[in-house]
Amino acid sequence: MQDFATRRTMMVDTQVRPNDVTKFPIIEAMLTVPREDFVPAGRREAAYVGENIELESGRVLLEPRNFAKMLDAIDIQPADLVLDIGAGMGYSAAVIARMAEAVVALETEEMAPKAEAQLAIHDVDNAAVVAGVLSEGAPQHGPYDAIVIEGGVETVPAAIEAQLKEGGRIIAIFMQDALGTVRLGRKIDDVVVWRDVFNAAAPLLEGFTLAKEFVL
Repeated sequence: MQDFATRRTMMVDTQVRPNDVTKFPIIEAMLTVPREDFVPAGRREAAYVGENIELESGRVLLEPRNFAKMLDAIDIQPADLVLDIGAGMGYSAAVIARMAEAVVALETEEMAPKAEAQLAIHDVDNAAVVAGVLSEGAPQHGPYDAIVIEGGVETVPAAIEAQLKEGGRIIAIFMQDALGTVRLGRKIDDVVVWRDVFNAAAPLLEGFTLAKEFVL
């Protein structure tokens, strides 16, 4: 039997804390949630490596450093309602649920049942899984205090920005070819204003790409 608890502590001590993530709720959540239970069975051994872990169909679980730094930047509060877009098998929602009042975990029809099952196994009772099109968000449960997009984007659809409360925050990894930048947005006077936070990369999520322009 592998000692995943020791690996979890090592992940926090070598990948999270050294990257200036020191907020106690993030540290506590990442020390507690068993990351190995939220990846495919064949990838449990790789659950704590410092890289994105493939889930299926080009989707990944974001590497611990980048996920932790995104949480640090978006600064989730105990009274927040959070939309977690692309929650995969539920790890990100389980972590965020320990910091927020409630989480809506949005996943595709194929992946949602896996997230729902794992969150139920771990008694995460303040996270609700919604199956749907990721780029459409989950307006029926909004508006949200914070929105976390768990994958690469070229653009964020207006439909998702519309689900953010005034003063709310949104974070995503904006990709340009192989290079990416995490940007934090805040809705001010009904407009989301973005700023760069740090460099990271992740595969593009379906529905978050720019329309290709044809040049003659």
